[in-house]
Amino acid sequence: MIVFVSGGARSGKSAVAEQQVIKAAKGSSCYYIATAEVYDAEMAARVARHQSARDTRWITIEAPIAIDQAIAQVPDGAAVLLDCLTLWASQVRYAGGLTDSQGKALLAKSVQDARSRGIHLVLVSNDLNEDLPSPDKELWSFLTFLQSLHCWLAAEANSVLEVVAGHAIEWKPKSDPS
Repeated sequence: MIVFVSGGARSGKSAVAEQQVIKAAKGSSCYYIATAEVYDAEMAARVARHQSARDTRWITIEAPIAIDQAIAQVPDGAAVLLDCLTLWASQVRYAGGLTDSQGKALLAKSVQDARSRGIHLVLVSNDLNEDLPSPDKELWSFLTFLQSLHCWLAAEANSVLEVVAGHAIEWKPKSDPS
């Protein structure tokens, strides 16, 4: 099962996604693939806040870019949260030296691996494309890349949720992968 959770910054996406993973884990360990890298005090505080909210059932795998390798470490049938695709996409593009098409291929490989191994994968991302187009060409280019990942993932996912003020709106109802 692939679930895509999107919404604005600090909308409650991570909390909604964590509950999805806990429910899918059915009492087993939950895996958290963390894509953030800490570069400043504000990011350190955000990471610490997220970590303190999770209990001992969570196993964290740090994967700023190599999400395919992180998913390969997870047992078949496990419940996994990948948080967040927005940070991952920026690192793929700016720190990883990958092209947009290579990044999209890495995401596709990771999702396909999870699906083939019966992993319940919940992916979180920020919806950054709800404003007027930016006059900054690089920012617009990044938003175009991120939106292409979102569109692809929404098509591939069994369920698509948008989080607004901590509440999930289901845009694509859950379906069993048959």
